[in-house]
Amino acid sequence: MAQRPSQTAKGEARPKFAELNNLASEKLGARIVFATDDWFAVADNLLQDSEAEWREGEFTECGKWMDGWETRRKRKSGHDWCIIKLGVAGVVEGVDVDTSFFTGNYAPRVSLQGATLTEQGVADDNSRHRSPSGYIDTCHTFLPATCATARYTHLRLNIYPDGGIARLRVFGRALSDVNKVSPNEAMDLVSLRQGGVCLGYSDAHYGHPRNLISPWRPLNMADGWETARRLDRPPILTEGANGVLQLLGHEWALFKLGLPGKVDSVEVDTHFFKGNFPDSCRLDGCCVKEGEEVPDAAVDGAPWLPILQSQKLRPDTHHAFGSEVEDAGLVTHVRLVMAPDGGISRLRIMGTVSPHALTAS
Repeated sequence: MAQRPSQTAKGEARPKFAELNNLASEKLGARIVFATDDWFAVADNLLQDSEAEWREGEFTECGKWMDGWETRRKRKSGHDWCIIKLGVAGVVEGVDVDTSFFTGNYAPRVSLQGATLTEQGVADDNSRHRSPSGYIDTCHTFLPATCATARYTHLRLNIYPDGGIARLRVFGRALSDVNKVSPNEAMDLVSLRQGGVCLGYSDAHYGHPRNLISPWRPLNMADGWETARRLDRPPILTEGANGVLQLLGHEWALFKLGLPGKVDSVEVDTHFFKGNFPDSCRLDGCCVKEGEEVPDAAVDGAPWLPILQSQKLRPDTHHAFGSEVEDAGLVTHVRLVMAPDGGISRLRIMGTVSPHALTAS
């Protein structure tokens, strides 16, 4: 079978926590509450989902235009900081401090503090971390959280003493407020807002599967999950009796639901994917008890149970499956399988939360 050439990125590999959801996404509703200074560039830029850009020769009344947060050169005691309201409250497992294009004006040190303001509980990380200059091969600093169990609603980003940062990505998982969840209420069990998270995937060449559980409408193809073309696909394709292509290979993505529950309906959206949508998809689920190992998503069979048998997909279409959904009982994890490859923009798994999950939380 043909093998795809391996690609090795320069520098250190991205840490595992960088695969999680960005809780400080502007699209998710994150915002800057306060900043001590934003003379050259406002702190709101930190939360933009787009990559930072450089505009050669562009200046404002305050100085060089920069795509990020940049404070003036401090000439009094103290340091600069800003307060960020997360788009959704959750557990922070790590951050990416990106200083892209801040080469002679980057903040040399940073620290982060977290708080759950509604509960008046505060946990601090006051250790100061060095941040690198904003050249393309050194501009990302990945910092693991010192307390990856506390639930935060707000973060305070400290820069020492001043300078600029292009973007701040806050990787983690949302934690639902179970007091606001009814066991009889239909909800999207896999949504990022409910605490759903992507745990693994077979391929994410063009787009990460974590995009599938974003609560907003997809913006373009890059805002979905898209794989490379499989190299083991047959030279001549043939259809089965049900119209689904007869294929050996497939791609998969593994998700942990925000809250365990019973699945009632499934929505698969191929919006924007017109010449590169999958031929078919299926959804399997399982129930993993506390302390048990999550089953291998690359292996079929027990404990994976069918929720949605293989369904033919269409381009640029919102597919809603209700009567086709099978009863898999209580589900904590799901595996979305596409064949043979291609792109999907969104996945919604509607169901009711287990009453036991609400009382145990």
